[in-house]
Amino acid sequence: MIGREPLSRYFGILEGRFFPVFKVSKSIYVDFDPEDDLKKLWKMHEKILPEMYELKEERIKETKEDDVKNFLGLKLAIARKILRRCEFCERRCKVDRTVKTGWCRIPSTSYYSSEFLHMGEEEVLIPSHTIFLSGCVFRCVYCQNWDISQYPLVGFPVKPKELAGKVDIRYRQGSRNVNFVTPTPHVHTVIEILMDVNENIPVVWNSNMYHSSEVAELLKGVVDVYLGDFKYRSDECAERLSNVRNYSEIVKRNFLTAYEDAEIILRHLVLPNHVGCCTRHVIEWVHENIPDVLFNLMFQYRPEYNAFDYPEIARRLSGDEMLEALKYAKKLRYLYT
Repeated sequence: MIGREPLSRYFGILEGRFFPVFKVSKSIYVDFDPEDDLKKLWKMHEKILPEMYELKEERIKETKEDDVKNFLGLKLAIARKILRRCEFCERRCKVDRTVKTGWCRIPSTSYYSSEFLHMGEEEVLIPSHTIFLSGCVFRCVYCQNWDISQYPLVGFPVKPKELAGKVDIRYRQGSRNVNFVTPTPHVHTVIEILMDVNENIPVVWNSNMYHSSEVAELLKGVVDVYLGDFKYRSDECAERLSNVRNYSEIVKRNFLTAYEDAEIILRHLVLPNHVGCCTRHVIEWVHENIPDVLFNLMFQYRPEYNAFDYPEIARRLSGDEMLEALKYAKKLRYLYT
């Protein structure tokens, strides 16, 4: 997608000129056995992926979808196998989540707290059919959705066919996309939902971008737009405030992969006392490495959850901090605030 206006293909889907990539994947017949070992399934995935890339840039046309034996179904089979030795996120706890929970405390059955037409996302996305999946692989001390992210069993168990039906209904009600929030621990569930979605609706992956390299590969042919957070430049800040290690290396890798594969809206929430150590460096890295993304510089931070236990973030942003962040952001091509 390098060299293109941000979200050009996304708008092409909305205008009826392209298929969302999950529909392209569903149109490719693959004769696989879900009981095959993971190595064999990955080899098949590698073989089929170039075909998906060829088809995704074609103008929209009639396709025939097999109910199960298609490229998306192959991805689901791989995801289900990974779930048994879970490496969806880069914590790689390797727990069989069909038997017990791992670090994320999320069982094999996903839960969601709500689904609705969200009018509070970026303007290009709204109305966005937002599905808030429960749980998270981070422990951000200032999380504004802590009542969802820190309680993996809050809400309702996901019934994939039922939720797929709601995706289709919301599309007919005017949604421009289906927006999966904190989806990393729920890769298998998201793909299973999409297996039964009928409408041509773009898929938004609303994520902290801390997924594994295997998941990054699986998401090729699933995700149209990454709505990704780039929270920190400093690994020290990431570990202290979100309890996550090797943050910068992993998130940069995943943004680079996403940049080659799909389209990106990159969010950066400016934190008090972190403009110099994080905001400036995030902006510089984006400018130098993934310039053709829509960059949302966010100033709506407020102390929430456990933020008051951390003095440097126990307040709102100052006017000077906002101006300093905007000064650095001038070098960005596509700035959204």
